[in-house]
Amino acid sequence: MIKALFILIAGGLLCGCASVAPVATSMAGPLGQQPVQANTHTSVNLSEGNFVVVKTNVMGRSKGFSLLGLITVYPATTTKAMSRLYAEAGMQEGKPKTMAHLMIEHSSMYFILFSIPEITARADIVQFNSQTIPDSGGKKDPGGPP
Repeated sequence: MIKALFILIAGGLLCGCASVAPVATSMAGPLGQQPVQANTHTSVNLSEGNFVVVKTNVMGRSKGFSLLGLITVYPATTTKAMSRLYAEAGMQEGKPKTMAHLMIEHSSMYFILFSIPEITARADIVQFNSQTIPDSGGKKDPGGPP
């Protein structure tokens, strides 16, 4: 019995806490539920040449802090990463700009007593050119009011 206890303690000391952190992140949410993934999709036709790329590889980051990889002290949030991405891109309401090739990456650095989760949002900024379309003799901006 003492020999088995000694082997268990020695195995725990040799393995450390690093093997515990990935197990915690792969677990389901509370009560065995899967975590919620909110995905939205907007399709824009960029093959007509009515746009220009303003900025490429614009990034927004959010970092957090967890003790032992299990206890979140300060979470990394997608909202903060996207807000920083919008600020870095100089996006304004009412302007014909949008993001193309949006990627959201989740990563973490694990150390002995803590981990640093990070969410990175990356995109290219595209601005649409105003086009005029003849409509019964007049010109009309397709992005404007009727």
